[in-house]
Amino acid sequence: MYTRGVGKCRLILGVYVDDLIVTGGEPAEIATFKKQMTSEFEMSDLGLLSFYLGIEVKQENDCITVKQTSYAKKVLSRFGMTDCNSTKVPINPGVVLHEDKQGTAVDATEYRRIVGCLRYLLHTRPDLAFSVGMASRFMERPTTLHLNVVKQILRYLQGTLNYGLVYTREEKEETLIGYSDSDHGGDREHRRSTGGMAFYLNGGLITWCSHKEKTVALSSCEAEFMAATAAAMQAMWLRTLLSELTKKKMQCVTIYVDNKSAIQLMKNPMFHGRSKHIEIKFHYITECVEKGQIAVKWIGTSEQKADSLTKGMAVTKLGEMRHMLGVRELAEHQA
Repeated sequence: MYTRGVGKCRLILGVYVDDLIVTGGEPAEIATFKKQMTSEFEMSDLGLLSFYLGIEVKQENDCITVKQTSYAKKVLSRFGMTDCNSTKVPINPGVVLHEDKQGTAVDATEYRRIVGCLRYLLHTRPDLAFSVGMASRFMERPTTLHLNVVKQILRYLQGTLNYGLVYTREEKEETLIGYSDSDHGGDREHRRSTGGMAFYLNGGLITWCSHKEKTVALSSCEAEFMAATAAAMQAMWLRTLLSELTKKKMQCVTIYVDNKSAIQLMKNPMFHGRSKHIEIKFHYITECVEKGQIAVKWIGTSEQKADSLTKGMAVTKLGEMRHMLGVRELAEHQA
């Protein structure tokens, strides 16, 4: 990312290899910049952004939508799932994957290809993050059990091809809010927890993650504490990035957690029975809270937007959580 100028004349340039995206508040400044670049380098001006690295972008007066419908169709075609029957959930609730040492092995190379393609879809599909993350844990020796889960994800993709994210226009101060959640010991092989986080800038989802914790949590409090620490590190990075892009000092970032015991532990730096066994690195969030850089607040599980990043859900609940994340059926939205 590169920036130039101040105020409305400020330009922001995103570069990936030889592909560039330039944006700013003044069309004249953008035109001047493009003229300067074409005078120095051999370049093609493709006009208003509509397609970038497999991501389809549609810009309207009141919003911008992003999706990967064309890429998703190519994935289904590549793996022979174009005419498959769709399903309403990417992974069934309660399903727990394991190494399946006695199961029938499948072609590991093909399995990795499918999972790799699905992972690229996560740029616009946070509702796939948990299920694809689970499938990614068994790439060394996949079996029929794991392949069936991956095929269910592809079937879910078949029924949600036009889903993507919507970003509405808002003229107000930038506000960054995060959500952090965790299950407890969901991984049956190593008893590690799955953490999830989602961050919103003025109501638009900008980054999300579903990941397996690196150490075992001894309680749900500790699992939530560890997940919130990872969210705090992401929040501090986003805070710094936004400050550089806007040239404004970002305010305290609020992170919502649905475990009151974990919140008390974050706000209380005292060395007591609940925290003495937790690795020192996880107390980073306590330091951020003390400095006023992070504010941790409680939120009910039903309103926890990161909940679907840590577990499989039934159809109705998944629909609610998908909407809370910001994933929309864009054909309907654009109509």
